[in-house]
Amino acid sequence: MATQNPLKTASVLAFERKLDPSDALLFSGSWNDRDSATGWAPVPVREKSVRGTISNRLKTKDQDPVKLDASIENPNLQTVEVAALPAASDTLKVCFTLRVLSVAGTPNACNNADYLAKLLATVRGYVDSVGFGELASRYAWNLANGRFLWRNRVGAEQVEVLVQHMVNGLAQKSWTFDGLALSLRNFEAGASAAPLKELGDVIAAGLGGQSHVLLQVTAFARLGAGQEVYPSQELILDKGSSGKSKTLYKVGDVAGMHSQKLGNALRTIDTWHREVDVVGPIAVEPYGSITTLGKACRRPGDKEDFYSLLDNWLLKDRVPELKHQHFVMATLIRGGVFGDAGKD
Repeated sequence: MATQNPLKTASVLAFERKLDPSDALLFSGSWNDRDSATGWAPVPVREKSVRGTISNRLKTKDQDPVKLDASIENPNLQTVEVAALPAASDTLKVCFTLRVLSVAGTPNACNNADYLAKLLATVRGYVDSVGFGELASRYAWNLANGRFLWRNRVGAEQVEVLVQHMVNGLAQKSWTFDGLALSLRNFEAGASAAPLKELGDVIAAGLGGQSHVLLQVTAFARLGAGQEVYPSQELILDKGSSGKSKTLYKVGDVAGMHSQKLGNALRTIDTWHREVDVVGPIAVEPYGSITTLGKACRRPGDKEDFYSLLDNWLLKDRVPELKHQHFVMATLIRGGVFGDAGKD
C-alpha cells in the first residue's frame, strides 16, 4: 500500500495586500475651516541651504590633531528640502483613500494544489470560528487615532480624523474621531467604542468579501502657524549632481506621504509578541522587524515568527494560540511572497 507523501510548503506562494492605501497629500489651512472644502492650499516642498557645524562622531585614533581640529572647525554646508505651513495657517490636512480588498487569506499564486487546499481550509476555519472582527477593530483604531500622521502627530495641539465610507462616489457613512484621545500603546476604546465598532465592522465586511469598501480618510493636525511639517523622505541611493542632503516626496507640486508608510502605520497592531511591554505595538512583519531599533521581536529561534507558526499550523496540525492565529492572518492580509523555493 502506497504511503501518502507528507504535505510540503508550496515553492510559489504569494499574497496581495488587502489594505491598499493611496499616497497621502498634505494641505494647509485654519483649524476653524475643517468643515469647509475651500481654504486649503497644497503644502509645497522647497529647498533651503543651511550652514551648520560638524557634529558627527569622528575617528580620532592615530589622527593628526591639527588636521582633526581643522576638520571640525569648518562649517557643514547642506542643501535640504523642507515643507512648512504658511505663516497664516495653523493646521495640517492629510488626505488619502483606503481600499479594503476581499478574500483575505487567499493566495493569488500557489503551485501546490494540496497545500492550497489545506491553506484555504485553515483560513476558512479561522474566519468561521474567529472572524476578522479583532483585526478590523485594530485597523480602525489606527485610522481613528491618526497614527498614520507619524511625526506630524507629535506635539500637535489637536488632532481630528474624519473617515468616510464611499459608495458610488458619495459618503454613505462618516465617523469623526479625536485622535489624541486614542492611545498609541493599546486598543482599549473607552468612549469611542461605538463608532470604532461601526468602522471596524465595515472593514471586516470588506476583508470577508461581504461588501466593497473604499474609505476616504482626512486628518487635521493643529500644529501652529508656520510650523514645519513632515512628508515622506525619499531614499536616494545615488545623489548624482543634486547634492541635497534630504529629498522630500511630492506628488506634482504637493508634499506627500508614501502609501507604504501609511500601510505600515495601519498594520501596527501586533501586541502579541514577547516584547510588547517594552516596545508596544509593532507593525505586522514576518519576523517582527523594527528597523529603527535594529531588532526583531519574532526571532525564528523562539518559534513565534510567521513561518514557524504557519508551518506548524498547516504542515503539523499544531493549532497556534489565538493571539498567534491573529498574527498569522494579519501577515497574510499584509501580503508578500512566502514560498519555500529554497528547499528543493
